[in-house]
Amino acid sequence: MLFEDVVRQRRSVRAFRPDPVPLALVRELLQTASRSPSGTNIQPWKVHVVAGPVRDRLVREVLAHAETDPADATAEFPRTSKRKEPYLSRMRTLGKDMYGRIGIAKGDEAASKAQWARNWSFFDAPVGLVFTIDKDLDSMSFLDVGMFMQSLMLAAKVRGLDTCAQGAWNLYWTVTRRVLSIPENEYIIVGMSLGYADPVHPVNGVVSEREPLDAFATFHGFEG
Repeated sequence: MLFEDVVRQRRSVRAFRPDPVPLALVRELLQTASRSPSGTNIQPWKVHVVAGPVRDRLVREVLAHAETDPADATAEFPRTSKRKEPYLSRMRTLGKDMYGRIGIAKGDEAASKAQWARNWSFFDAPVGLVFTIDKDLDSMSFLDVGMFMQSLMLAAKVRGLDTCAQGAWNLYWTVTRRVLSIPENEYIIVGMSLGYADPVHPVNGVVSEREPLDAFATFHGFEG
């Protein structure tokens, strides 16, 4: 596949088949992603990869905690919940398309909550990844982790796998820390689902819109 095709075909998949992903393949993808750039080559990313009974336990305990203590849905590190335009409209457009495809009507809070909770089942993907970072690193290192994740997602796409990056995994982090024995000196910042997309599930028909180039790029100093 051409690189441009891989980038265009990558999607955030929210329904996966149960087919297992071999450990050797997961290791290969992570090894490829490790060539991602980072500021002064500090390579700040740390990844906890879960499958099988450990994955199932993590899903079960986080979902139970979310049900019994919903007020605990806050990130451990500073994270704003405020949205302004044009970001708010982009988010709402995506949500309207996605929820409409799976038959969730506007105002149906119970169905919306159930769909959101699927984040903590990794959307049924057989492999889940939880990314952490040392707490004493600054925000620039968060960018490094993002580049690592993008490399991983593209490498997975080349190999016929799909992914979904999930900010939801920095909520209810106390459970994740306990189940995976994540050290106290690391932030749990994001998760990712990895597996084979369910090609017939309507939610996977979502293709998010992108702004035109001139809406986000300003060119300086070019002639002609």
